[in-house]
Amino acid sequence: MYAVIKTGGKQYKVAEGDQLVIEKLDGEAGDIVSFGEVLMLAGDKGVTVGSPLVEGAQVMGELVELKRGKKIIIFKKRRRQNYRRTKGHRQWHAVVSISEIVAPGDTPKTKASAKPKTAKTDDKPAKAEKSAKPSASAKTAEKSAPVPADSKKAAAGDDLKALTGVGPALETKLIEAGITSYAQVADWTEADLDKLDGEIPGLKAKAEKGDWINEAKQRAGK
Repeated sequence: MYAVIKTGGKQYKVAEGDQLVIEKLDGEAGDIVSFGEVLMLAGDKGVTVGSPLVEGAQVMGELVELKRGKKIIIFKKRRRQNYRRTKGHRQWHAVVSISEIVAPGDTPKTKASAKPKTAKTDDKPAKAEKSAKPSASAKTAEKSAPVPADSKKAAAGDDLKALTGVGPALETKLIEAGITSYAQVADWTEADLDKLDGEIPGLKAKAEKGDWINEAKQRAGK
């Protein structure tokens, strides 16, 4: 007896005892997983083709392990720009051992592992108490306080939108992160990019794609 199932956008022909390497699943080694998208079922009673699925059929399996596949090398190059980048990627996979094929109307011998329960509303952290409103005198004191010269200089920094791929929104995020000049961008290290990428998601990829560091060095005269 065998079945054709669909999982992770792919189709697999499986029989009892087979081991599959499929896209990563939520769970841990030893969990029982159930595949409900059965496209075809073949056995002693003949072949049943779903339209598109075989109603009531399912395939049970045990999650053997979660592992990462072979490294794929990604190479990027730009002509006449001295731009070359090499990266590696390892995709997560799940190894599943097929234990049972359940026909429509039959009861599976094993049950799928229960999904982890979500936290109740009672478990949510208590909201922070609202701080007291500042008095009128405090507001006037804040307004009358002189603006430091350093902040004025930061506000009048370089036009970061001149860098490739930087728009007004991204420029605002960079300024909020303390980046206001080409000199700062030119001095970025790999650690700086990783840190900023945590604050501004996707920044590192854009910086490497646009070659911001070399561009900033040219604009800063370094």
